[in-house]
Amino acid sequence: MPLLIATYNRGKLAEYAELLREVPVELVSLADLGIELEVAETGATFAENALLKARAFCDATGLVTVADDSGLEVDALQGAPGVYSARYAGPGASDEDRYRKLLEELEDIPRSERTARFRCVIAIAWPDGRRALTEGAIEGEIACAPRGEHGFGYDPVFYLPDRGCTMAELPPEIKNQISHRAVAARALAALLARCSETNGRPAPSD
Repeated sequence: MPLLIATYNRGKLAEYAELLREVPVELVSLADLGIELEVAETGATFAENALLKARAFCDATGLVTVADDSGLEVDALQGAPGVYSARYAGPGASDEDRYRKLLEELEDIPRSERTARFRCVIAIAWPDGRRALTEGAIEGEIACAPRGEHGFGYDPVFYLPDRGCTMAELPPEIKNQISHRAVAARALAALLARCSETNGRPAPSD
């Protein structure tokens, strides 16, 4: 079964390829199809934004489509940047621009109050209108300076106290076992496996 992963982010696409490698689906990217469609992320939650994107790209292509919305929630910032994680430093900003802005915002916040989490919600939409959601989260804290060369986004400043390193210091194979997207993707993989066993019949709508 072709499965469209609705992202232009190469790092995210590579993660999905690894996370869903055991599922009997053929991953297709937006670049593969030459799709140039911007979906306004007007939802107030990760779930709403993920569903908006999954439905829009499913309608545009006629393919079963997976889209996610994920981001960083910092307790000292009342959950910000949250759904605005990718837009936190304004249009055209780089990953480094975004995490540097975050570090500036938290400059005077002590370590004990820098708790945070990555959260991910994955939406899957079928052409017949069915849809389903899976989600995952990982707890940590915001480091005082970036560390590590792996990953993308806020990974260099997301510190994992139980591992003594940032997300960007983890080898990709380890990150793909514990990340918020990994948790949500494992649930997605189980859902897709059940669909495969029932000849692709979609799961009940949420």
